[in-house]
Amino acid sequence: MSTKKKLFFLLLGLSILTHFAFFGHPNQTVFDEVHFGKFISGYFTGQYFFDIHPPLGKLLLSGVGYITGFQPGFSFANIGETFSNQQYLWLRLLPALAGTLLPLVIFLLALELGFSTRASFLAGIFIIFENALNAQSRFILLDSFLLLFGFSALLFYLKFRHQIQGCPVNSVNRAALYLILTGSMAGLAASVKWTGLAFLGMILVFELVRLVKNLKVEPWSDKGSTLRFLIKDFFGLILIPLAIYTSIFALHFYLLPKSGPGDAFMSSAFQKTLAGNMHQNNPEIKPLRFVEKFKELNKQMYQSNQRITNKHPYGSQWYSWPFLKRTVFYWEKNLGATQEKVYLLGNPFIWWAGSIAIVYLILNSLKNLLHRKWPNFTESFLLIGFFISLLPFIGIKRVMFLYHYFPSLIFALLTLAYLTDKTNPVKLQAGHETRKGLFAFLLFISVAGFLYFSPFTYGLPLSPAVQNYLFWFSSWR
Repeated sequence: MSTKKKLFFLLLGLSILTHFAFFGHPNQTVFDEVHFGKFISGYFTGQYFFDIHPPLGKLLLSGVGYITGFQPGFSFANIGETFSNQQYLWLRLLPALAGTLLPLVIFLLALELGFSTRASFLAGIFIIFENALNAQSRFILLDSFLLLFGFSALLFYLKFRHQIQGCPVNSVNRAALYLILTGSMAGLAASVKWTGLAFLGMILVFELVRLVKNLKVEPWSDKGSTLRFLIKDFFGLILIPLAIYTSIFALHFYLLPKSGPGDAFMSSAFQKTLAGNMHQNNPEIKPLRFVEKFKELNKQMYQSNQRITNKHPYGSQWYSWPFLKRTVFYWEKNLGATQEKVYLLGNPFIWWAGSIAIVYLILNSLKNLLHRKWPNFTESFLLIGFFISLLPFIGIKRVMFLYHYFPSLIFALLTLAYLTDKTNPVKLQAGHETRKGLFAFLLFISVAGFLYFSPFTYGLPLSPAVQNYLFWFSSWR
C-alpha cells in the first residue's frame, strides 16, 4: 500500500474517532435543532413550512428519518428539551458522516493542488482537530453538508483541469465525468445553503480565466476547441447545477402538499395549491404552476433573509471571525457541582495560525505583484477561495455567526499547510529539518488544542473553576 493510501486511511480512522466520540450526547435539543427538527417533521406530516435555506439539507435528514422509521411527534420546541426516544441519533448520523468525510476531501484536494504528501496530511489533520468544525457536525444542522459538497466540487474541478491537460480519448472522457461531478457537487452545495454558490462562483472564475488564456495561445485555426469547451462548461457548470437546484424544490413541493405553518409567508395563489388552505376552493384565485411557485419561494427566501435584522447575543461580524473573537453558546445542563456545556469554539492554535498564514500569503503576493510576478495557481486558488467565501457576508445586515466563516477557515488552514512546504517563519526557503520540525509542531498544537477545548465540543462535565481556564476571553462566554 502506498504512503498516500496509508495516510488516507489513518485520517479516516482519526476522523471517525473524533466525530463519533460521545455520539448522541447530549440527548437533548441543541441550538438550531429546534428549527430543523420541526422542518423534518413537516416532511412527514406533509404540512407546508417555510425556511430561508434551500431544501436539500433538510431533505437529506428527512431521507434518513424515512429509512429508519422516524415518527413525528417530538415538539423540538426548546433548546435543552430531552428527546423522548432514540430516533434523534439517526437524524444526527448523516451530519456526523459528512463531517467525517470532509478531512479526506481536503487531503485529496491538497494533493491536487500540488502539496507534498506531508503537507496534505497536515491539512486533513487540521480539519479533524478543529473543534468548531467537529461540533457543528454533531447535531441536526446543515453546514457539514455544505462543506462536504462545496469542497468536493473544488476537488473534482481540479481533477477536471488536470485531465484536460492530456489529449488521449480516455483523458477526455474522464474530464467530462469530472466536469459533471463538479457541477453536481456545486449544485448540491447551493441547494443546502445559498452561500454554497461561492464554490460555483470560484470555479466559474478559474474556468473563465483558463478559457481566455486558451484563446490567447491557440492558433486561429483551432478556436473551435475553446468553443467546444465553452459549450461543455455551460452544460456542466450552469445547466447541471440549475437542474439539481430546481429538482430539489420540485421534491420539496411534492412532499409538502398540505396547508401548514409556512402558509403565511406565501401569496394566496401559492396557498391555493395547498390542501386544506382557506384559499383552496376560491374560484377567483388562480393557482400557481411549479415555475411560479419556485420563483415566489426563492424571492421570499431572499426577502426574509434581508429582514432578519434582530441582534443575537452570540452574533458576530465577518471581520471578527479570523480572530475567533466570539463563540456561540449551543447548550447547557446543570448537574450541581458541575455543568455540561456545548460551545461553538474553534481550536485557537490552528485557527489563529491559519489567519496568520493568510496574511502572510497576501503580503507575499502583493510583494511579488510589485515585481510583476503573479501568484502561482495554488496561491491564487487559496486566496480567491478565502475571499470569495467571505464575500457573501460583507455588507450583510442580518445576524451572522461564527459558523459562516467555515469555508474561509478551511482555505486558511489549507494555506497554513501549504506554507509548511514553502517557507519557514522568517520567510526563507525552509530546509528539510526545519520543515519536519514545523510539521511536528503544528501536529502537536492541533491535537493538544483540540483535546484542551474538547469538553466544550462534546459537552463534558466541568466545574466552574475548570471552565474559567477554557474561557481565555470574556467574549468567549
